[in-house]
Amino acid sequence: MSMHSEFSGERIQSFSRRRFIAGAITGAGVLAVGRSSISQGQTAAGSSPATQIVTLGRTGIKASRLAQGTGWNGSARSSAHTRLGEKAFTELIRHGLERGIAFMDCADLYGSHPYLRTALNGVAREKYIVLSKIWPRTEYWNLASGGAQKEVDRFRRELNSDVLDICLIHCMGSSNWPDEYKRVCEELAELKAKGAVRAVGVSCHDLGALKVACTHPWTDVILARINNVGKEAAMDGSVDEVAPILQQARADGKVILGMKIFGAGKLTSPEQKDASLKYVWGNGLVDAVTIGMLSPQEIDDTIERMNRALTA
Repeated sequence: MSMHSEFSGERIQSFSRRRFIAGAITGAGVLAVGRSSISQGQTAAGSSPATQIVTLGRTGIKASRLAQGTGWNGSARSSAHTRLGEKAFTELIRHGLERGIAFMDCADLYGSHPYLRTALNGVAREKYIVLSKIWPRTEYWNLASGGAQKEVDRFRRELNSDVLDICLIHCMGSSNWPDEYKRVCEELAELKAKGAVRAVGVSCHDLGALKVACTHPWTDVILARINNVGKEAAMDGSVDEVAPILQQARADGKVILGMKIFGAGKLTSPEQKDASLKYVWGNGLVDAVTIGMLSPQEIDDTIERMNRALTA
């Protein structure tokens, strides 16, 4: 079947209407997956501050505050998450869903699309949000199209989803990204207009790129590196430089998704993790965060720490 027939405009529009209705249901907190399998002492889906369903900026997308990252040490379509193997990866995602994590962060770079497709098989599409990222550079493992249409079509096949909730251009490293990746931006805007993508944006690995993203009219969503330490813990600048940029962007209606909350593995002690979460949430820097939890135990621990930070 051709892509034209498989993802026709009529089907996308119909699916978008269903997604709108589902989003309203999701916003009411109906996100439990397999509630009967939640063990005693666990929090039912969506009922804790960490997994509360929130609206992301002006996008209308409703997602849990905590997203499951799938790209720890990710490169060349592989990551620590995919290297767990399909069985353990599926168990991880299902455990998170049971706890209320209904926001999945993936990327072409991580190779996590087919793993998520398997892990989410049988789960109603309206019960989770998917974010993915286009790697716009040609590498030994990737032949970039120069745009976004081919990548998004492939992502949707790999994820078995008509719509990507959020699609980002991955790893922006300079303030010139809107010109350097103009065609990618234009095609993502077209896909958004057609309903194949609900929101667009960038992930940033440079302070200049972040500043531009936070003010550029094209961006709906910015994936930003933020914690309470700064450059020493994988941020794009000092805390004093980055925090006001994110606060202003949120005030302007941009969606800020925090990453590197634990400093890409540099903030490992309980005290360090708690301090970072308290800083990020206490200062209104983000709408949601993505953390690359690698085990059910890490999921449980992160949820409990986030709950404390959000209710402090």
